[in-house]
Amino acid sequence: MNEDQQPDLPKEYHLSQHHHMSIPWKNFVSSKNIPAKKASLPERASIVGRIGIIMLSCGTGAWRVREAMNTVARSLNLTCSADIGLISLQFTCFSDEHSYSQVLSLPNTGVNTDKLNILEELVKTFDAELSGRTITEIHEAIDEIQRRPKQYSPLILGLAAALACSGFIFLLGGGIPEMICSFLGAGLGNYTRAKMGQHSITTVASIAVSVAVAGLTYMLSFKVFEFYFQILAQHEAGYIGAMLFVIPGFPFITSMLDITKLDMRSGLERLAYAIMVTLIATLVGWLVALIFNFRPANFIPLGLSPLVLMLLRLPASFCGVYGFSIMFNSSQKMALIAGCIGAVANTLRLELVELTAMPPAAAAFLGALVAGLIASAVNHYNGYPRISLTVPAIVIMVPGLYIYRAMYNIGINQIGTGSLWLTKAILIIMFLPLGLFIARALMDKDWRHFD
Repeated sequence: MNEDQQPDLPKEYHLSQHHHMSIPWKNFVSSKNIPAKKASLPERASIVGRIGIIMLSCGTGAWRVREAMNTVARSLNLTCSADIGLISLQFTCFSDEHSYSQVLSLPNTGVNTDKLNILEELVKTFDAELSGRTITEIHEAIDEIQRRPKQYSPLILGLAAALACSGFIFLLGGGIPEMICSFLGAGLGNYTRAKMGQHSITTVASIAVSVAVAGLTYMLSFKVFEFYFQILAQHEAGYIGAMLFVIPGFPFITSMLDITKLDMRSGLERLAYAIMVTLIATLVGWLVALIFNFRPANFIPLGLSPLVLMLLRLPASFCGVYGFSIMFNSSQKMALIAGCIGAVANTLRLELVELTAMPPAAAAFLGALVAGLIASAVNHYNGYPRISLTVPAIVIMVPGLYIYRAMYNIGINQIGTGSLWLTKAILIIMFLPLGLFIARALMDKDWRHFD
């Protein structure tokens, strides 16, 4: 925007010390009493950009953000071209012989599936319900969504992480002692992360502190169990489960989906972010483990029959996915549906590995494919965003144990062992989004084409 086009902004806006300054969207409005379709190009473009940047803040991928921006742009008689990253987007809107460009950015990234679902509903009904309103009225409708608070308190988020990680550790082979200690560690760790998030503490610090709290809580509670209940020292191996709540499932999965759609900027930025979070979490976990001399050993066999194990994996998978869905701010109904999808898909994956000797990466692909197909059917029935169902359903398949073992062994100079675990983890991480991609390509004709 040219200098002579800038609106008169409030004095406090110029004096703000925030690194990412808020945008006074309503100051761009001059056409107060005419329908949005007849408003000026900058006013209409501001609606397109604002919807795009709020969708980006919910953690969804570039393809979905661009699709929403295009839908709104068509309703406002605009043509839109957008370049989308992890926390920023640049776009240009064209109308007649004029064009208008904006660059928008976010202070941080996160996941909010509840807000994403509401935004998608707004986009679907935009042409019928909002395009005839004034620009001011549309901004007010968007204001309501943007101001929508998160549904869950830090205490509930802590309990969700505790439930997810205790289910997670059982699926990895842990028993009752590991599940209890993981419940306590992950619960307190994610509560700490949520409280730090309320104070806008930077991502690196919140991840490092929450993982340290989770690890220390697990190890202290384990020492209590060991002293008072004489449990075997081998149960210490479950400390990895206490820190699995930080697995960056959304950026890992959306990064690969974006790359498959050739949204390279968004895909690579998301992948870099996911790797950063993973490195911080695993390195802090490794340092905490060194303090207590804990090692990521194999779990003690549970001694359960294959049938009993399968029947227990179903509720454990449900609890893991349900807990992650709550951490992603899903509504209760959305979390329950995702939990059911995850229970079926993840149990199938584990049974394939155990009963057929199928490689874990191939089983992960089939599990993700099943999750994607079921989510597409649910999306057709009730309109929930596929990504809000599929990512929680398969994030429990992300090999956090493999990644941690890789970093642990590399940290103690066991490079060969560490590389082996890292290779196994990378193969699974690559096949998970591939399964979702194929499911989406089979069920969504728009996803199948690049035009």
